[in-house]
Amino acid sequence: MRSLRYSLFASVALMPLAAQAQQSVTLGEISVVATTPVGSAAGVGAPSASLYNAPVLQVPSTERLRGGAQPLYKIPSTVESVTAADLDFDRATFNAVDTLARRVPGLNLSDSQGNNNRVDINYRGFQASPVTGVPQGLAVYQNGVRINEAFGDTVNLDLIPQVAINRIDIVTGNPVFGLNALGGAINIQMKNGFTWQGTEITALGGSDARTAGSLQYGKMIGPWSVYFAGDGLNDRGWRYQSPSTLGRVYGDLGYRTPDSEFHLIGQLARTYFGAAAATPVDFTHRDPRAIFTYPQTTTTEVGTLQLTGRVDISPTWDLAGNAYFRRFSQQYIDGNDSDFENCSTRSSFRGRLCFEDDGFSPSAGQSQLAFRNQFLLLGRNAGATGIPFTAGVPYGTLDVTKTEATGYGGSLQAANRDRVFGFNNSFVVGGSIDAADYSFKSSSTLGVINPDLSVTTNPNNPFYGNIPGLGTDFLRTAGALGIAPSSVTGSNLYMGLYTTDTIDLTDALSLTAGARLNFARISTQDLTGFSPDVTGTHYFNKINPLAGLTYRFSPGLSLYGGYSESNRAPTPLELACANPLRPCLLPNSLVADPPLKQVTGQTYEVGFRGTLPNFYDGGLVNYKIGAFRTDLANDILQLATPGNAARGYFVNVPATRRQGFEVSTEYVADWLTVYANYALIDATFQFNGTLSSPNNPLSDDGAIFVTPGNKVPLIPAHQFKVGFDVEVLPRWRVGLALQAYSSSYYRGDESNLNRKLPAYYVLNLNTSYRVNPNLELFGYMTNLTNNRYATFGTFFEPGLVANRYPVNDTRTTTLAQPLSIYGGIRYTFGEAPAPMPEPLIRKF
Repeated sequence: MRSLRYSLFASVALMPLAAQAQQSVTLGEISVVATTPVGSAAGVGAPSASLYNAPVLQVPSTERLRGGAQPLYKIPSTVESVTAADLDFDRATFNAVDTLARRVPGLNLSDSQGNNNRVDINYRGFQASPVTGVPQGLAVYQNGVRINEAFGDTVNLDLIPQVAINRIDIVTGNPVFGLNALGGAINIQMKNGFTWQGTEITALGGSDARTAGSLQYGKMIGPWSVYFAGDGLNDRGWRYQSPSTLGRVYGDLGYRTPDSEFHLIGQLARTYFGAAAATPVDFTHRDPRAIFTYPQTTTTEVGTLQLTGRVDISPTWDLAGNAYFRRFSQQYIDGNDSDFENCSTRSSFRGRLCFEDDGFSPSAGQSQLAFRNQFLLLGRNAGATGIPFTAGVPYGTLDVTKTEATGYGGSLQAANRDRVFGFNNSFVVGGSIDAADYSFKSSSTLGVINPDLSVTTNPNNPFYGNIPGLGTDFLRTAGALGIAPSSVTGSNLYMGLYTTDTIDLTDALSLTAGARLNFARISTQDLTGFSPDVTGTHYFNKINPLAGLTYRFSPGLSLYGGYSESNRAPTPLELACANPLRPCLLPNSLVADPPLKQVTGQTYEVGFRGTLPNFYDGGLVNYKIGAFRTDLANDILQLATPGNAARGYFVNVPATRRQGFEVSTEYVADWLTVYANYALIDATFQFNGTLSSPNNPLSDDGAIFVTPGNKVPLIPAHQFKVGFDVEVLPRWRVGLALQAYSSSYYRGDESNLNRKLPAYYVLNLNTSYRVNPNLELFGYMTNLTNNRYATFGTFFEPGLVANRYPVNDTRTTTLAQPLSIYGGIRYTFGEAPAPMPEPLIRKF
């Protein structure tokens, strides 16, 4: 048995070489991928994925491909997929992002929030993040609807119930997915009553007082289907003051005939998280659960209503589309340290409170003195004379932001499969429109930092916030510089027209070409009068081409290569926060408006991939070797401002580059799944320039100097993942997953001068036991070795916090989740699933 297993693992590792020797392989099925977001919303006319892992949707080769779907071997770029079976491994996390990190080559997570439900996804050096202000380089779709939120293009995957996800595809090099697809698009397809039937409940509990549960129900009634899913989670978090509460429901009502299919979809979600920031390492060295100042709470709500449909209008034409309405609301409350002090001796406001007054020279002339007086802190109850300074008070601020957006839009697409000049051909033409109205408010109130690092106000002092009967006393400086409340309304209009065509020049060679026109209009209006330059309308447009070739040497081996372009329009936040003299509350506020340029990208890809069926005991092997490069012009960076870690601004930089290669292989059988992959991600700056990084200990008076070849922070160059899921005994399965990442630079160290975040690994264990056909027990352990590592780090201004805690080390990090253990049950009502296949281990 040991010899057979070793032989199996060795054969899997050598599959890319063995594939070239294959002369004749017969595939009864083909792997199909939706190449447009509309196609995924309308379905590809295929059954749901199998019980076990599959890299892409498998359909009979005779099945009609609808909605622009293509066999994988005809797609001239990379496609990475996880299915519901993959997500099932991480069922105790209630978080699909963990599955992406575990399985997808070149994808790592950066946790700036201290909560695995709100992490940044880094794929090939491009980000999709729930944090407002993080530059977003990935387009994300759910059932064909773009879910990059209207205000900051943020991506809140914590609002989607994991149990309702059918599959997630990551598609690169395809401009059809519109704005933000610089590094690719994440395409989420949800379950419906046609693809999932039954009733299932799950309940679990474990570390950090976690309790959670989910329910899903699906049924077909003639041409109708219904699907419902809901889940909820509550825990106290692995850091202090960091609870999580999630409540999410999803429903789908479907109707189909032999030549059409329609779905009415609804979703509601509310999430609440605390303690969302990094911690000085001086604190975490003493207590790994330590946080910095608090409160830091994020409350997010969303409601979506969507209608999707597909109609076959002839044997070779089909029409698909969707329409949606989306309501989004988010409130962020953040207690922060502040840089408030007694106004300087030469100031006419000595004895009053000023913002960062020690930044001015004592020998300043009259003009600088006048400028300095603009930093006098004012509040509604302070009047023009400012707020009295009190020696020994550890001043802080309570910063509050609220974003609301109402989005609506739709898309329409036609697909044709007529032969052209005798060649097989697949033609798609379509368009989309996404509009949104948003409002944004932010403010700071004066507070004090208590010995436990909580920031509170003093209701007995009229110069602090939350005055009884008077409401909140908002802070601003006399010149509205650095600190000022904001209130902004605005609207976005994003439109796109696209077309693609794939023609089979021979039975083996396919050519794909296409393009998309992106148009963006972004309008904002300042309502406070402090920042009139926020008011304005900005227009961006670009045509992004696509061209690629694929060659199928055999059913088990194909070559792909392609070129594409992409663009990202600056978000309303970035456009209104591009002036270092008027920085923004990060991740939030708006105060100034120098113009930013749109980001443009050029992507090249080439590689081999294939699938070998019936490799061993009826299993199959998937493998891929690929290389890529994406060059960006006018990339947008977020920079910090002196004196306040919560504030920053955005700038264009001339050029950045992401390049590398990926190798992956996977063996899938009824009793065993084994996978391994490696990615090299070389993310670099490609310009000479000076950037602001005031807290970088090796900066030159707050300035750092970037040269071509400097690494982009927080992107590990080497990423390795391996795992297995095996049936060790009848009805008992065990899975183990290892992720290992090399070191990376801290955010704010774009010049690569300081020591790096250390390399790390994490090991997760999954096990399940099927008591009977309906009842299953499962367990999950994350960070099995209790490794203490950080995936996020930046810099902090050292000093005495709350007049009692010295902070000497400028580094601040967010430690990852420690060893956590969860256990639960899953019960399926009604007819039980098909019996599991006879395990191969018995044959030994």
